[in-house]
Amino acid sequence: MKQYKSPPGSLGLPILGESIEFVLDADFFDKRYQKYGPIFKTHVLGKPTVVMVGSEAAEFVLSSHMDHFSWREGWPKNFKVLLGESLFLMDGEEHRQKRRLIMPAMHGPALANYIGTMEAITQDYLQKWEEEKEFTWLKELKKLTFDIACELLLGTKPGVESARLSDLFTTLTNGLFIINPLNLPFTTYGKAIAARNQILEHLTQVVRERQKNPTKDALSLLIQARDEEGNSLSAKELIAQAVLLLFAGHETTTSMLTWLCVELARHPEVLQQAREEQQKLAHTDTSNLEKLGQMPYLEQVLLEIERLHPPVGGGFRGVIKDFEFNGFHVPAGWQLLYSILKTHGLPEIYSEPKRFDPERFNPQRQEHRKHSFSLIGFGGGSRICVGMAFAKMEMKIVASQLLRGYQWEILPNQSLDTVRIPTNHPKDGVRVRFQPL
Repeated sequence: MKQYKSPPGSLGLPILGESIEFVLDADFFDKRYQKYGPIFKTHVLGKPTVVMVGSEAAEFVLSSHMDHFSWREGWPKNFKVLLGESLFLMDGEEHRQKRRLIMPAMHGPALANYIGTMEAITQDYLQKWEEEKEFTWLKELKKLTFDIACELLLGTKPGVESARLSDLFTTLTNGLFIINPLNLPFTTYGKAIAARNQILEHLTQVVRERQKNPTKDALSLLIQARDEEGNSLSAKELIAQAVLLLFAGHETTTSMLTWLCVELARHPEVLQQAREEQQKLAHTDTSNLEKLGQMPYLEQVLLEIERLHPPVGGGFRGVIKDFEFNGFHVPAGWQLLYSILKTHGLPEIYSEPKRFDPERFNPQRQEHRKHSFSLIGFGGGSRICVGMAFAKMEMKIVASQLLRGYQWEILPNQSLDTVRIPTNHPKDGVRVRFQPL
């Protein structure tokens, strides 16, 4: 009879497992990777969990053995309750069918139509920041990306309502990683549920409006989308997708743009090179869409931000079929977590991984091409993030406007330590002094 070998590691305390360390210790993965290697067991967020690290592990989970894993079974209950039954939590054929309906709103001609709005909203914020002179980047970028998401994804103009909605999403997000979720009005989780209910109420009205009067936003495109059999998304599905698009459409972009501003301030030579590239482009006659394709150095900088500061540290899956990896057996019913952060920091993939170095992505070095699935901030394989092109375009537009016309310095007496939950951000949010060039 075959002897099964369980992955090394510790399941921690009864019931709690190692959940407290998982949430509070920034070096949780690092310590265990050093001790156990690319696969180890733990017990977090209520389930025995196997953690896998490295490009080989990522390829195993995201591509070659996808059928062993479930998205719906993987994410903690809080995610399902707070973010609803959207594309994010679908599996198999259901996911493929719904993804086909959503893709056109996030790619190709639709994206080209979004550029003008992204630029106009960014310009409004730049003028506002110029007048304010000092502010906190994280808060401001969150407002900016949320206004862009509201207008392009929902068709609602920036204003009091989108500011209220942004605050509700912050409250909802705070409930995602609560270890012991109690739905009481005064708890973080209870407040998150109440915020979710208000968001759903608002989105129900917006969906009804768009069904009557479609515009050029992503939601209107989703309402009109039909698959080969003529099927469309129901009102309930449209609301669930709208929650996901709004959540994913500003949280992760805010995280990456905030770290971009930090790293450019820390590395004046990178800032200067990125600025020169933008200033050359500013004087060309090409269309804005063409210009976005002519920013190779900014692209390298953004790839390095994705590598060094991925907005989300890892991805959950439910194990629905037993599997073996590196000689270790993992049973069905466990939870799996693949580590994005630790994979991006492996010296066998990236030279001097702790160093901020956009040149590692230049045409000569291309460090991320040495192994497939070694840059996975947006996931990978057939389920790569549906909004990746939207997010990358938005970040390029915001970054290019900043580089062409403004300078900023990080104010003293604040902590820029990394806080990973709910999404990666500098502890004090980055207070800056901002002025035109």
